[in-house]
Amino acid sequence: MTGQAKTSFYVTTPIYYVNDKPHIGHAYTTLACDVLARFKRLDGYDVMFLTGTDEHGQKVEKAAQDKGVTPQDFTDSVSQNFRDLTGQMNFSNDDFIRTTEARHRAACQKLWGLLLEKGHITLGSYAGWYAVRDEAFHTETELVDGKAPSGAPVEWVEEPSYFFNLSEWQQPLLDFYEANPGFVGPESRFNEVKSFVRGGLRDLSVSRASFSWGVPVPGDDAHVMYVWLDALTNYITATGWPTDGEYGDAEGYEMRWPA
Repeated sequence: MTGQAKTSFYVTTPIYYVNDKPHIGHAYTTLACDVLARFKRLDGYDVMFLTGTDEHGQKVEKAAQDKGVTPQDFTDSVSQNFRDLTGQMNFSNDDFIRTTEARHRAACQKLWGLLLEKGHITLGSYAGWYAVRDEAFHTETELVDGKAPSGAPVEWVEEPSYFFNLSEWQQPLLDFYEANPGFVGPESRFNEVKSFVRGGLRDLSVSRASFSWGVPVPGDDAHVMYVWLDALTNYITATGWPTDGEYGDAEGYEMRWPA
């Protein structure tokens, strides 16, 4: 080790869903990331190691109702168990993010505004089968014996929804894959990915109006962001994005998120 950092290295666990207490699987996953983070630090890299909790969604709202507490009190309690685990296991994470934090709400709403401004999100309506346990919508053809592919029970949902216009990206993605054949890894999956995209991409529902435990859609309080759009944003939130906001960190963002 030279004493001067080679370059930045950003490693994250998945953020863990707070519908129940942490178990050995959570400990193992975080341990694997911790080993990698420690090795990279020893090798001279400027490492950021992130973990945290995913705290929104209908499943969490229902779990809180079953306990007779508010969703915020429920998530505060369970998230603390995950935070305690990092100390008990002596993990070396640099940050612990919660999707209920103000910095994360700001990032989600900023991202939503950019997508809306660029015409990638439009308001429509959704009707289909929804699995609360999986936080996922399914078509009739995807059901197996009347249940989600995972075995989770489904319920029929009809509600207004904002959609991410994923179908518009089908041809641009195919063109990109052709121009960048080494982009998809492992190589053995390249044709599978192209075939999936070529088969047609459906617009994605990215908001819910039938419950309230989520990041509010800016400008439309009747909707909260669909938990997957909310949760996946955490990895860029923790870098200090948006850089022009109250929680911004331009230097950290540019170092951790060079794209």
